[in-house]
Amino acid sequence: MLRGITLIAAGLGAPAWAHGAMPDMGHDMGGQAFTKVMLDRVEVRHAGDSERLLWDAEGWHGGDISKLRLKTEGETDLDSGRVEEAEFQALYSRAVTPFFDLNMGLRQDIRPNPDRTHLVLGLEGLAPYWFELDGNLFLSHKGDLTGRIEAEYELLFTQRLILQPRAELAFSAQGVPELGLGSGVTSLDLGLRLRYEIVREYAPYIGLSWQKQFGATADFSRAAGEDADALTVLAGLRIWF
Repeated sequence: MLRGITLIAAGLGAPAWAHGAMPDMGHDMGGQAFTKVMLDRVEVRHAGDSERLLWDAEGWHGGDISKLRLKTEGETDLDSGRVEEAEFQALYSRAVTPFFDLNMGLRQDIRPNPDRTHLVLGLEGLAPYWFELDGNLFLSHKGDLTGRIEAEYELLFTQRLILQPRAELAFSAQGVPELGLGSGVTSLDLGLRLRYEIVREYAPYIGLSWQKQFGATADFSRAAGEDADALTVLAGLRIWF
């Protein structure tokens, strides 16, 4: 009887393998490509007499192992309508562990002048205890080396009401006076955002953000008539599809 089962299995198995059953199974088990666009922060910040619009968005296309990522973030002064700073990144992302991706690519700064083009090397993913981390090094075409580390966490009060603490630390390996940067740790941004997910893809939020600059970077800001330490009230939207 076992011999008969073996012969039947062999007879049925050969055509299945020949017609590519394994590639189809691999596709069904996670080999598909997906696309996602996330406007993580689109918010108006108010501090004193100043109002600014900040955006932070990302889109990607790919599968579990490899992706193409496009990122942009920046800030506009709503009083003057002038873009204070803006950057765009085009990255190739490759999974290096089950929870972290290695990002490599280019970043182009549009503001502040002078413009800069950077090589990007970063690590992005989910740390223990569900902290979302995104760390990057940037090497400009002028030889300037800077970096940025971002961390986020989500506290669920309900399935729709979520508090999100966020921290962003920036640093520079050298002083870059034309960009208003000193060496060492240049700035810290701490924020709290309370959002309500009307649906999963659409969530308005309110919050607070505290920004502080350090060392020579703070001196450059004061010399330009700007605050090196500011607390802002904010309101915005988080949208993805």
